[in-house]
Amino acid sequence: MSRQRQLLMLLGLLAVAAVLAACGGPASTPEQASINTQADSSPAQPTEVVVYKSPSCGCCGEWAAHMEENGYTVRVKNVNDLTAIKRKFNVPAQMQSCHTAVIGDYVIEGHVPAAEVTRLLRERPTDVVGLAVPGMPAGSPGMDYGSASQPYDVYAFDAAGRAEVVASYGP
Repeated sequence: MSRQRQLLMLLGLLAVAAVLAACGGPASTPEQASINTQADSSPAQPTEVVVYKSPSCGCCGEWAAHMEENGYTVRVKNVNDLTAIKRKFNVPAQMQSCHTAVIGDYVIEGHVPAAEVTRLLRERPTDVVGLAVPGMPAGSPGMDYGSASQPYDVYAFDAAGRAEVVASYGP
């Protein structure tokens, strides 16, 4: 093989190595190595929401559409006995609404804004079972028909049924 051809092959191999390094090869600094390790070890954020709702409830479908508009994949399960679903997922009676959703390890009860679900998944509190917007307040996602709107709170609840306000919305 000629000297010129060997040099071209060597340059080609170096170019391939440089491209591979730039596309995910080993980090070149300790800081980059730390960042890569953290990113690789963090669990993926769930994006599929399973919504349990009554077959005849339209506002639940509107809430599901709100979640899809905010980047979530939604799977709707029409059920005739929502009481059993709420019991299964430990939704406190005072937190109940017209539909129950599950995303990852968390329960989402009622018309909770997608922004609050996203924050829950980002912060991942270990003492929280889920979020709830009790009842069906006008102006909440899925209940935003016309100009009617009322203030409402988003609650975080734990396994013992204790709840605290984590966000407030409305006029």
